[in-house]
Amino acid sequence: MLKIVTIVGARPQFIKAAAVSRVIRDQYPDEFEEIIVHTGQHFDENMSRVFFDDLDIPEPKFNLEISGGSHGAMTGRMLESIEQVLVDEKPDWVLIYGDTNSTLAGALAASKLHIPVAHVEAGLRSFNMRMPEEINRILADRVSTLLFCPTDTAVKNLEEEGFKSGVHNVGDVMYDAALFYRARAERHSNIHQKLGLEKGRYVLATCHRAENTDNRSNLSQILDALVDISKDAPVVLPIHPRTAKLIVDYGFQEQMKHLLVAEPQPFLDMIALERDSKVILTDSGGVQKEALFYGVPCITMREETEWVETVELGCNFLAGASRAKIIDAYNRIKLGESKVVNAQPYGAGNAASGLLKIMSEYAS
Repeated sequence: MLKIVTIVGARPQFIKAAAVSRVIRDQYPDEFEEIIVHTGQHFDENMSRVFFDDLDIPEPKFNLEISGGSHGAMTGRMLESIEQVLVDEKPDWVLIYGDTNSTLAGALAASKLHIPVAHVEAGLRSFNMRMPEEINRILADRVSTLLFCPTDTAVKNLEEEGFKSGVHNVGDVMYDAALFYRARAERHSNIHQKLGLEKGRYVLATCHRAENTDNRSNLSQILDALVDISKDAPVVLPIHPRTAKLIVDYGFQEQMKHLLVAEPQPFLDMIALERDSKVILTDSGGVQKEALFYGVPCITMREETEWVETVELGCNFLAGASRAKIIDAYNRIKLGESKVVNAQPYGAGNAASGLLKIMSEYAS
């Protein structure tokens, strides 16, 4: 039996890990033993513990409770703690997801101990080296043995960077999760009643990336755009704790009075909000894809995206942090310029089983 140590620490990683953990339990119970390490990168209750409950992820064996501080300080503390876990557990594989500090720390700790790394969501590139996530994903890919790509574009990116082996397009585990949990959200979420929302008649917004929140002008323009949009439809803003703190620090409380501000939502409630919104505005990579999965037009409040397929298909509009561009994109969507996508560029919803099959065969 192969022992896998799975490193998670941030909201999107919980979702991806849920898809893979479920397949381990259902299809490979005699081939893999999974040990989950939660770094603690997202410390808010609604962004961690509730996710393990909603997604039915096995209880983490280790919770490192590392959050806060600069990128370097956080990553360094994670690296030290993860290294000790790996020394004690002696796994055959370390499984990492995405592009967070937890991802990088897990990749570095494993590679320095000569433990093979499997990177889920490999090959993504925004080509913006000012993004911490871009640095994390490039370095994680470089030290990984198996690179599980979600799209053909990701495979091409790695080929252009000189990767010759270990690259596999397995599809997107987020699509696996979207298919599996959509019906569960329909049955169990009452978020619309709780927030007083009418399905299909509200706008959903999320904003958490440092390039927007740490820049006073960017955050001000985004909030001003959301206030403008709220005159057309209610704008729901589940707010990241860090974003909430900066809004107070900047003195932007007045704009918030025009928005329906909510706590970070448990996974099933967030699915329900995404699925039934008329438009989604976000700077989150995962939410861009979920908008496509649920057929909802999306405005991405960044200058570029690693999920280029969503833009090429005509269902995602890049607007940056410009109030004028965000409003223009919203008006274009109202005029019917957003396309309904029937083609699915992110696989067939079986990415988790595909990557585990490759890991199993690689070791044999």
